[in-house]
Amino acid sequence: MRKKFTPGVIVANIAVYLLAVVFLAPFLISILLSFKTPQETTGNVLGLPKILHFENFAQAAEQAKIAQSFLNSIIITVGTVALIVLCASTAGYAIGRFYHKRSMKIYEMVLMASMMLPFQTVMIPIYKMFKSLGMLNTHMGVMIIVAAVNLPFAVMLYTGFVKALPVELEEAAKMEGCTGGKIFWSIIFPLLKPITFTIATLMTLWTWNEFNVSLLVLQKDTVKTIPIQQYVFFGQYSSNYNLAFAAAVLSMIPVVLFFIFAQKYIVKGLVDGAVKG
Repeated sequence: MRKKFTPGVIVANIAVYLLAVVFLAPFLISILLSFKTPQETTGNVLGLPKILHFENFAQAAEQAKIAQSFLNSIIITVGTVALIVLCASTAGYAIGRFYHKRSMKIYEMVLMASMMLPFQTVMIPIYKMFKSLGMLNTHMGVMIIVAAVNLPFAVMLYTGFVKALPVELEEAAKMEGCTGGKIFWSIIFPLLKPITFTIATLMTLWTWNEFNVSLLVLQKDTVKTIPIQQYVFFGQYSSNYNLAFAAAVLSMIPVVLFFIFAQKYIVKGLVDGAVKG
């Protein structure tokens, strides 16, 4: 059967293509500028380079200490995601399974309210507290703050997924003599795998690109992450945009590859959650 192109379908297709252009344009411009010289950029920002200057990537990697920054970003990202999954899954299970209790509804309201709190309003108290605790310039300091900021969103996703799970599974496990902790880790947590993959993927992308917390806590070059180290190319009187974009392209490669690999898990987690709901 021939597909009918109604006005609504045509408008929808045009909108999709326009959105694709809007989202892809920054990536294409970044790649373009990373291969150009400052003179070529000044002459024509969107013009093609006469020669592909691969040396930009080597200089960017050296000046921004990309190797050390990569390691710092990996440590912080992995630790933060693990912390979020551990805390959010248990909290989401408690709220979702015991939602009939008034205390759990209050906890959920507090979490939702915290999502509306701008991070800038708590920057100074957090800085003073972490300074007094000696956690400035530490990976753990960033992990704790980033996890705390993103925890409410993750808990909400887990809560909605847990509410759709049949309680009969836990009742049967209790009759077999299983305790609360064993029930969660042996029965409930494996069932949360779809939403866990979704949350882990989203949190990985957000944590890798996180800037505000790292700028606040990480002040030594040896512990700075990639987004912070890219500021080395911007000075008070001069800026090297080409090297900055080259560093940005290098920092995007792991995230893009990870997203290509994990996007199927995001879709599966959202679809499974919708079906269960």
